Amino acid sequence: MRIPLCLLTLVWFPSIQAGEDCRHVLGRCLSKEMWTRCYESEITSCSVKRRSLNFIHLMVNSSQEAEESPTPQHTVHIPSTCLQRISGDASQKEVLLVATVINSTLFKLSPPRIGRRRVILEKPIIKQVLGGLVLAVRAGNQSVRNLSQPVRLTFRHNRQVESGTCVFWQESHFNDGTGVWSTDGCETSETGSEYICSCNHLSFFAVLVNPALSVQSKRSAVILSNITYIGSALSIFFTIISLIIYICLQRQRPEKAIGVHLQLSVALLCLHLSFLLGSFWVWQLKEGEEGWVCGGLGLFLHWSLLATVCWMALEGFHLYLLLVRVFNIYVRRYLLKLSLVGWGIPTLIAGVCGISGVYGKYTLKIIDATNPNTTSQICWMSSQFPQMPLVSYVTTMAFPCLVILCNFCMLGLVVFKLWRLRAGGGSSGWKKMHREKGIRLWKDCATVLGLSCVLGLPWGLAGTTYISLSGIYLFTILNSLQGLFMFLWSVALTCKPRTDDNSSSKDPSSQKVMTTSFNN
Repeated sequence: MRIPLCLLTLVWFPSIQAGEDCRHVLGRCLSKEMWTRCYESEITSCSVKRRSLNFIHLMVNSSQEAEESPTPQHTVHIPSTCLQRISGDASQKEVLLVATVINSTLFKLSPPRIGRRRVILEKPIIKQVLGGLVLAVRAGNQSVRNLSQPVRLTFRHNRQVESGTCVFWQESHFNDGTGVWSTDGCETSETGSEYICSCNHLSFFAVLVNPALSVQSKRSAVILSNITYIGSALSIFFTIISLIIYICLQRQRPEKAIGVHLQLSVALLCLHLSFLLGSFWVWQLKEGEEGWVCGGLGLFLHWSLLATVCWMALEGFHLYLLLVRVFNIYVRRYLLKLSLVGWGIPTLIAGVCGISGVYGKYTLKIIDATNPNTTSQICWMSSQFPQMPLVSYVTTMAFPCLVILCNFCMLGLVVFKLWRLRAGGGSSGWKKMHREKGIRLWKDCATVLGLSCVLGLPWGLAGTTYISLSGIYLFTILNSLQGLFMFLWSVALTCKPRTDDNSSSKDPSSQKVMTTSFNN
């Protein structure tokens, strides 16, 4: 009796192991270091004891092509030549096909290593797996490569993404459970709402994409446009008032700092005025029509932008002379030389671009969830100009970023100087000391905020537009109202003479800071 029982146990126990539920394979393989190899080998020997979602495990006819969809977003199409190659024996008419999706967080990327082997993954920080799911496809019990007819994998999506690339998971050569996303043997095609991958092998597949931040509703797009137009109109109004104030201040007390602020205000006025003119004029043009007026307005807008950036840089340079070189410097015809730089460089660049035919009607394709064909137009650099991306990158991205970086360093120097002056000042009386410290803190904060707007540091918020929709709103509001900030700075300058007499005797360090900030 014992012998038949032992034989029955030996026969029955392997059958249990071979018939393991497919739902438990992934969890068991994850405990192993090379879990992808374990999953590929055991997923074909498991059994489906209860039908589950997102999992295909069935026998298909090797003489016919197979098409299955583990999820509504994923479809696998395998040609008959691939199935016949897998079956091998002509008598074997059916082949096991397994298709499922796995969470992309389970695939750990290999750390960068310098060596002879080339790491194929590009931009691992920016690229993301589409939908966060990896499509695993397995046919038969052996790996298949170099197929004559490629396997077609379809990834459908309803998200706003850019630059999709079909990849498969390639284990690293260090056998540490990590790997890289490789494009070898896979080709990518896009049809708008789906990516189609044609690969000559079977493996773990995914689509790496760059998430595109976009305005998801027409209402948000209209709100942002209204904010821009209203903010630019307000900036024009307040900039004109600022110019009047600066002219009056220049007559009362001619200071070089006021002259620099005056030139920056003129550049800002031209910038907002050219933006509104270019936006409104393009509405009058017909489809495909540009005209010399639109090209002239594009030149005016580009020139105004360059002039504004140049005068922001000169504001930082002037602040450098005040704080670092202090007062032991004299430059003959200082404002004239600054004007040659502030107005000459933009004129030279815009003139060269104008002769090259850069300017015209610029058409921006808006990524809209409801209408993918939505566009926005403005008189700027012509979209038809071949070198337009290069010119735009150098003059409107690289140059402003360099200026903002330098001016940010200047603002840091101002904060350091303020801290040094406050640390060196002393006061008698505990209550009086804390009261004066509070007043000084407010004055210092106002000085730093004012200088931030003058130096154009709000333009540095352009990086937030790639993070969230709130970043787009913040950047739009602050930069469209820069004329208002210049007006507030001019009002602060007019109030300075009234506070000098009261503050100079009580707070010499504060007087020194205000002199450094405002005077020449």
